[in-house]
Amino acid sequence: MKRKHDGSAVNSRLLRRPIQRCFPIFLLPMTAAFCIGFVYPFLKGLFLSFCKFKTTSKWTWIGLDNYVRAIHDSSFVYSFWYTVLFALVTLFLINILAFAVAYVLTQGIKGSNLFRTVFFMPNLIGGIVLGYTWSMLFDGFLGRYGTSIIMSTKWGFWGLVILMCWQQIGYMMIIYIAGLQAVPEDMLEAAKIDGANKWQTLWKVTIPNVMPSITICTFLTLTNSFKLFDQNLALTDGLPFIIQPDGSSVHTTEMLALNIYKTFYSQNSSSRGTAQAKAVLFFIMVACIGLIQLRATRKKEVQQ
Repeated sequence: MKRKHDGSAVNSRLLRRPIQRCFPIFLLPMTAAFCIGFVYPFLKGLFLSFCKFKTTSKWTWIGLDNYVRAIHDSSFVYSFWYTVLFALVTLFLINILAFAVAYVLTQGIKGSNLFRTVFFMPNLIGGIVLGYTWSMLFDGFLGRYGTSIIMSTKWGFWGLVILMCWQQIGYMMIIYIAGLQAVPEDMLEAAKIDGANKWQTLWKVTIPNVMPSITICTFLTLTNSFKLFDQNLALTDGLPFIIQPDGSSVHTTEMLALNIYKTFYSQNSSSRGTAQAKAVLFFIMVACIGLIQLRATRKKEVQQ
């Protein structure tokens, strides 16, 4: 007996062939843009970190000297530990508050859609605008006590934390809401039947099922905190500063990205190579911290 050919299957295979042939044409522009916009500048910057240069076309190879100067720069070391402390504080505050808000807004309260919009709106405002706005707000409050946001290291730190939380909580809230809405209803019903209260259900059922959202939010919070620049520039500009015994100055609210920026655009053009070496070290640190965090939280997902 002769088998009848499935005409629809044959037609679908014929239709896929032109698409597969045209696939490189669609992929090529994206690949070219990625290479021009990221790969080439990254490799060029990596090369210049081993050079002394005033412009990218005029350079002199000096090896690891820039990295030695960067590691021994007290302002860079201070900015690193300051950024680590800032990242840890904002990591816990943003994710705890964002999860709490998301949990409340998924309990069927009235006006939840309006509240979601209101909490998300700060994320749409640019960092420079936020920085100057909060700078005026803090100065209006601190002016009553004879100080300002750029005169107090303590208030400068907590000012950055408050600004970061105010901007990021709404964005992380949306991710947590998506995770909470994906929790299987049958598991929640089973926990209720077994006599679990809301607190037990939250810890034993809800949070384990929201671990993918926790992974994403902790990664974004960590990387955004380490890369913070425009808010830091607009709110405190790294001030106040202290003079070191060797005559150098350390800006007490200056984070890593701002420290690299100021090093590069300082009056001494020979420091550009040092700034480029700092940028490479900065990239390595952020990449390593992000990968470690992803691996640690993804293990939790596998265990659930």
